[in-house]
Amino acid sequence: MGVVPNAAYRHYADRDELLAAVCVAAMNELGARMASGVARVRGKHGDPGAARRRLRAIGTAYLEFARDEPGLFATAYALPQRHDYGATEQDRSPLGQLRTALDELVEAGVLDQRRRAGIEYPVWSAVHGTAVLAGQGPLRDLPDATRRHLEHLTLTFVGDSLAGAPK
Repeated sequence: MGVVPNAAYRHYADRDELLAAVCVAAMNELGARMASGVARVRGKHGDPGAARRRLRAIGTAYLEFARDEPGLFATAYALPQRHDYGATEQDRSPLGQLRTALDELVEAGVLDQRRRAGIEYPVWSAVHGTAVLAGQGPLRDLPDATRRHLEHLTLTFVGDSLAGAPK
């Protein structure tokens, strides 16, 4: 039994409302994958090594989602006005989870508190940039091994950069 092209509009008023729903669903899936990766990390909250591994798990899940679900990844950001990038409360959104991981790095003594304010945006930019460049950008034709190496370099760079001294 087939589905007619306009069947979705029985549930959504128009294309924008449908796209917004898919955007939210994609972002929720990304958040769930990130949370799952974090949940697999062993170690107490506040332990420096565990805190670093949790941050890496977030980045790894982000990059894997972009690689495994390129259409959903692109759709997650199709309507940027649908996301509350300025929210400060901790939540299960991808940005909320990144903020939580960075806050733990501060608590663990890995990230200097003076560098914490707003650091989620350069971190996100580095990982998102790698995902976009390797997924739909000029690096999209890289062999898988090279792409995974690039992802590893990005995550290592981010982790090492956070532990550095403030300028």
